[in-house]
Amino acid sequence: MTTTAIPARTVELAPRAALLPALGAVYRAQLSRARVSRIPLLFVATFQSLGIMVMMRGVVGTGPADTGAARDVVAGSSVLVVAFVALNLLAQYFGRLQASGGLDHYATLPVPAAAVVLGTAGAYASFTVPGTLLTAAAGCVLFQLSWLHLWVLLLVVPLSGAALSGVGAACGLLADRQEIATLLGQLGMSAALLLGVLPPSHMPEPIRWLRDLLPSTYGVDALARTFAARPDWAAVGADLTVCAVVGAASLALATWAYRRAATRA
Repeated sequence: MTTTAIPARTVELAPRAALLPALGAVYRAQLSRARVSRIPLLFVATFQSLGIMVMMRGVVGTGPADTGAARDVVAGSSVLVVAFVALNLLAQYFGRLQASGGLDHYATLPVPAAAVVLGTAGAYASFTVPGTLLTAAAGCVLFQLSWLHLWVLLLVVPLSGAALSGVGAACGLLADRQEIATLLGQLGMSAALLLGVLPPSHMPEPIRWLRDLLPSTYGVDALARTFAARPDWAAVGADLTVCAVVGAASLALATWAYRRAATRA
């Protein structure tokens, strides 16, 4: 009895989506999903930053001697909203996604890893814009600073958000357990609070060196410089450039961590 071999049929998979369309799709999906659950936490982040700024008002005055410190406090409190959402919550999100097996869902989609990381980070960072603007405006009133250059927040928020989102996503994806991801997010948030809000002039020199290692402090410095009567725009541009470079590097790290976690899952 002879058997006839049946030729194997190859099934062609759908081509992988291009980066920009996939990025837009992930961004819209994450924005819609996080809208309900994250808005209350955004209020918490905003009220927390406002509360810290009011507390610092009891230490830092509005006189000429305290002008520099007042700028640092307002700028640091404003960027703290970004740190709470982009670093802390994103670390928790990716840690939970990895622990629950949610990465398997994304791994089956024909989308680049960079689109998943960038789209999710962009969606989380978008929620920080209203709180950051509100905190900065309230700080200008509280410390009698100029509102003239608050438009710089349109650059500070995405660049600082990119840097912190990459760090937060990497923490969540590289952690072996969800609890460790939450811990790393909380530690990063504490670092952003202590090193970003407190004026550098009040810090010991070794602490200033640690401050230079935190990506968000360059966004803080850029915003703080714009409160001056004549801002040093070259220095502002340099700080924002550092934010952009660190943001690109941290998002690249998060993309690598996503591929590693998806493969391991």
